[in-house]
Amino acid sequence: MVGGAGGAWAWTEREDRVAAEQAATQERAADALEAQARDADVLQAQAADAAAVHAATVRADARATLAAAAEHARATLAATQDGVADDAVRQSLAAVLAEADAALAATDPAAATGTTGARSATGLRAVTAALAAADAAVGAAHDAWLQAEAAAAAAAAAERPTPKPAAEPAAGAAAPSCETTYNGPPFYTSPATSGGDGSNGKLPPEALTAISWDVDPHGTPYYLTNAAAAALERLNSGFRARFGHSLDLDLTYRDYDTQVAMRAALGSIAATPGTSSHGTGLALDVPELPCEYGWDTPQRDWLVSNGPAYGWVSPSWAGRSGSNPEYWHFEYRG
Repeated sequence: MVGGAGGAWAWTEREDRVAAEQAATQERAADALEAQARDADVLQAQAADAAAVHAATVRADARATLAAAAEHARATLAATQDGVADDAVRQSLAAVLAEADAALAATDPAAATGTTGARSATGLRAVTAALAAADAAVGAAHDAWLQAEAAAAAAAAAERPTPKPAAEPAAGAAAPSCETTYNGPPFYTSPATSGGDGSNGKLPPEALTAISWDVDPHGTPYYLTNAAAAALERLNSGFRARFGHSLDLDLTYRDYDTQVAMRAALGSIAATPGTSSHGTGLALDVPELPCEYGWDTPQRDWLVSNGPAYGWVSPSWAGRSGSNPEYWHFEYRG
């Protein structure tokens, strides 16, 4: 009986040990599964974070492209005011531009309302494509209008009677001078101001665009603000169609240091440094040549009559009866 009891006890102890080992094995297996699940969750979260960062980058790139297209479209609308045969094409561009502005506002990370309802990158690219197409349509319509204007001007010129030769000056009378009316020291247009803060005479490179057809005697491009330059390019197309050559330029953007130098050399004739309209990148001077751009010349008359269609005007103060007559000065008003 003692031996039988001892064997039963040993058998029971063995069963308990096996059961404990099995329980420990199951617990380790459960722990391993739980660790695997945690690792999977971490990997899934990392993948989700990476996907979110990638999506944000793609959308930011799409937004930047749309913003650039919107700026160009705005310049196109400004430059083609009253410069197309049918304004419906400009109205279509304005409508798409309004949609683009709404999309940009909805995806602005700095907006107080966050990005609720923001378009995806695909949606932003679709708006960009629509905006580019509408912009190109307005450009094509404006080019057609310019060609029609040039043809009409040529036809009108052909119908005009041949002018009589100018009378010879009376004996002893001096012939009118065609020399420049400027007698001060030479000054030249300015390049963009590296690191400029955007104030008068301190415009940075990204704020300015070089005119395509000319440089000054030092080889410096003639710079204007992006919108003013785009408008002048279109104006020059019309001017060239009328006169057979591009508009001559003398000065455009004028940095602060040049304004200081001009004030010192010319006195009150020159603007107070930091207030010149040239310092805003919104003004230009044609050469001070009275026989080419002076009062009552065909070139100046054309600029005064047609310039406003492109946003360029001769300000009242610069007119013949203005407070500071300057036949050579024009400003972009958009």
